[in-house]
Amino acid sequence: MRIGLLGTGPWAQAAYAPALAGHTGLDFAGVWGRRPEAATALAERYGVPAYDDVDALLADVDAVAVALPPSVQAELAVRAARAGRHLLLDKPLALGVAEARAVTGAAERAGVASVVFFTTRFQKEPEAWIDEQAAAAGWFTARAQWLGAVFTGDSPFAASPWRREKGALWDVGPHALSVLLPVLGDVRQVLAAAYGPADTVHLVLDHAAGASSTLTLSLTAPPAAAGADLELRGEAGVSLLPRSSEGAVPALTRAADALLTAHRTGRPHPCDAAFGLRVTEILATAEAKLTGESVDQPPAALA
Repeated sequence: MRIGLLGTGPWAQAAYAPALAGHTGLDFAGVWGRRPEAATALAERYGVPAYDDVDALLADVDAVAVALPPSVQAELAVRAARAGRHLLLDKPLALGVAEARAVTGAAERAGVASVVFFTTRFQKEPEAWIDEQAAAAGWFTARAQWLGAVFTGDSPFAASPWRREKGALWDVGPHALSVLLPVLGDVRQVLAAAYGPADTVHLVLDHAAGASSTLTLSLTAPPAAAGADLELRGEAGVSLLPRSSEGAVPALTRAADALLTAHRTGRPHPCDAAFGLRVTEILATAEAKLTGESVDQPPAALA
């Protein structure tokens, strides 16, 4: 499968480009970016063409990997799907429900495969743990903490405008939901949402399986307090999300494997665009509860 990369920022450089270049089942075919000089520099590093025109890249590939801000990703994902290109996307799928629905609808109409890269879902130890806990019954409650130091440390993502605007809810919230939903089921209701220090957000969720969960999300934690933890409690006792022994590149390689499998078999992956849409719907509902605003056509499960 020939795949092109859309994006040239820190995440594209650290994860996407090396994962695509090192994947034995993919032909890394080129790079497009909003800054042509950055696209040229990244493409030269991997010996692939740089494209000034995104449509020219789409014409030369079978799939695209998108490492762009979510608002830009959504528009280009629709464009790529309409061109019949398979989609390796990043979280969050979009920053609004309508935009996420547009991506999902375009992918479904075009019959293209899609995978949204939720890092934890594709890391070896957490992935096996999620599958094991999803098969167990009787979970009573869960507690998730995703505490980043993006704005308090030396993160390369600190200057990201969309993270500055949308904060932890939209940046690390998708990671927490990507673990909770397959284990506890869909979210029936956002019971409570409140702000903590800076961009910190606290959520209480009611899940379809009868359990509740609490989430604490932040990008402004003290560096010494940063980290991700998730604890389940139920009839089987207490279970903790294990740490991963690997970084983003191996996980992204597995996400690319999943895209190839979905294309080959025609069976959607659990982390496809439709799942990305569901996560977007939940985040939008939580954001509306925080701000007191209404959500455009909230899903029935959250009404």
